[in-house]
Amino acid sequence: MCGIVGAIAQRPVAAILMAGLKRLEYRGYDSAGLAVIDAASGQLDRLRSLGKVANLQAALADHPLRGYLGIAHTRWATHGAPSPENAHPHQCRGRCAIVHNGIIENHDMLRASQLSAGHRFTSQTDTEVVVHALHDALAAGHNLADAVRTTCQQLVGAYALGVIDTAHPDRLVAARNGSPLVIGVGFEEHFIASDVFALLPVTNRFIFLDDGDVAELTCTTCRIWDTTGQEVARPIRTSVVAADAAERGHYRHFMLKEIFEQPQAVRDTLEGRITSTQVLPEAFGPQAVTLFPQIQAVTIVACGTSYHAGLVARHWIEGLLGLPCRVEVASEYRYRAQIVPTAALFVTISQSGETADTLAALRLAKQSGYLATLTICNVAESSLVRESDLALLTRAGPEIGVASTKAFTTQLVALLLLTLALGHERRLDSAFMTQAVTLLRNAPQKLEKVLALDEQIATLAAQFVEKQHALFLGRGAQYPIALEGALKLKEISYIHAEAYPAGELKHGPLALIDENMPVIAVAPNNALLEKLKSNLEEVRARGGQLVVFTDDHAAMTADAHVQLLRLPPIDDLLAPLFFTIPLQLLAYHVAVLKGTDVDQPRNLAKSVTVE
Repeated sequence: MCGIVGAIAQRPVAAILMAGLKRLEYRGYDSAGLAVIDAASGQLDRLRSLGKVANLQAALADHPLRGYLGIAHTRWATHGAPSPENAHPHQCRGRCAIVHNGIIENHDMLRASQLSAGHRFTSQTDTEVVVHALHDALAAGHNLADAVRTTCQQLVGAYALGVIDTAHPDRLVAARNGSPLVIGVGFEEHFIASDVFALLPVTNRFIFLDDGDVAELTCTTCRIWDTTGQEVARPIRTSVVAADAAERGHYRHFMLKEIFEQPQAVRDTLEGRITSTQVLPEAFGPQAVTLFPQIQAVTIVACGTSYHAGLVARHWIEGLLGLPCRVEVASEYRYRAQIVPTAALFVTISQSGETADTLAALRLAKQSGYLATLTICNVAESSLVRESDLALLTRAGPEIGVASTKAFTTQLVALLLLTLALGHERRLDSAFMTQAVTLLRNAPQKLEKVLALDEQIATLAAQFVEKQHALFLGRGAQYPIALEGALKLKEISYIHAEAYPAGELKHGPLALIDENMPVIAVAPNNALLEKLKSNLEEVRARGGQLVVFTDDHAAMTADAHVQLLRLPPIDDLLAPLFFTIPLQLLAYHVAVLKGTDVDQPRNLAKSVTVE
């Protein structure tokens, strides 16, 4: 969740570090800092500040740091409240400094031991035990890389580390275990970062570290040792992401830009994966052609928005294919007894591919007897992609806004592609398959028509600004879309929102209904519409205010208690994809009117790389 940047170069690095931190702001953070080894004095020089990177930039303007080796960090608080003292980098006795992402689970034990040995703690973080352990290893005579390896052997938990030492001013050391870290390869300079976006202005060549790796970087060399201590070569990969891909352009916020990028993101996700009559199983990997006919059950594991995508997929997989499909919250999956179905496919969904709970669930599943593992992910070089048997990339491009939009819709498209690919192996009716592929091919154009509702929804949003609560309703595959709509509203507007299957109203939620409780319903023109209309009558009878997103063919009437926003006619198969768009726009416009930080909502981070 936090952000790491480091650099060793033959030019001053402070500006590079600050630019990297700025590009990592989308991940979410509450404080920031940087440290360099001063080029003139050889001393460790550090700045830390609470709040935005702009605050750190102002401090840097007042106190410039000049050096060719440095590390920087944005922190999202886990252990210890947000404060300058708890901000990274942490240092020990003016000699060495580190930045850390992750959680050190045995920090209490290490802290007690280090206090007994005479170390003084200046923060409440779990990270500070790492820098004290590092100092002890250096004091014992280890070189920097060996000291980092010795330190890592004491740690239990997840970490990505960037390390500098005044006694080794010509090298930057990095280590990774369970938290992502990438090396950027420049011309006679090297960098480290939490993800490639931080470094795209300075390089497009990257080395992705494996768990257990320790890397030693100088201006001209890069050495990597694996978890056994053997020196290894990791491939250099060239990123195809443009340096300006994470720019906002003419949009007011990244979230709005990403909402409007969804038609193109869906086009990109479909490209090369469908013919005029079918989905190509090879799109999931060369093994898919032989594996898919053997699948007798599917388990989907994900978190947050990705979990909602999985809930939609269950309706498709069970309804179209007759295959049993269960959907699990990743953070719960490992902590109860599991029954692995026969010949089951284990599917993980993640925007980043580094979601800690989802990654841990995958690793457990690989030991549990699943026939195969598959990930649906947006990052080609991520841990989930590298560790899964099969993968389908969503091709959403960089998603900077913390509240996921285009990652969700492309996940839905990818999951429908998976359903149809599995259906092809089960001889799903060829006419239906052709129709489904045609609907997918035409989806981007129809998404553009749905986005044309933006002005109407912006006007509607004014009704929500003074509300404290909201209720979202859906039935069938639209219930997960209601869940996603409620999540978006609470994430960025801070309005308390809940979602229910509409049929559950009479089992409790009706007690909340009054004239101050807006109720948002997702009402496509399908077999459940009449049932849903009956549920909505229960709301109207109690004075509730209804906002209903429906389509032009649905027989619904507006009145004093019911506002209708009509989408173009939509086939029920793809209704979840289209009905999520107006809910995204509603959350966005409400948040803008309330004046919240749309792209970086409080307390949240984009990439959740710790449990």
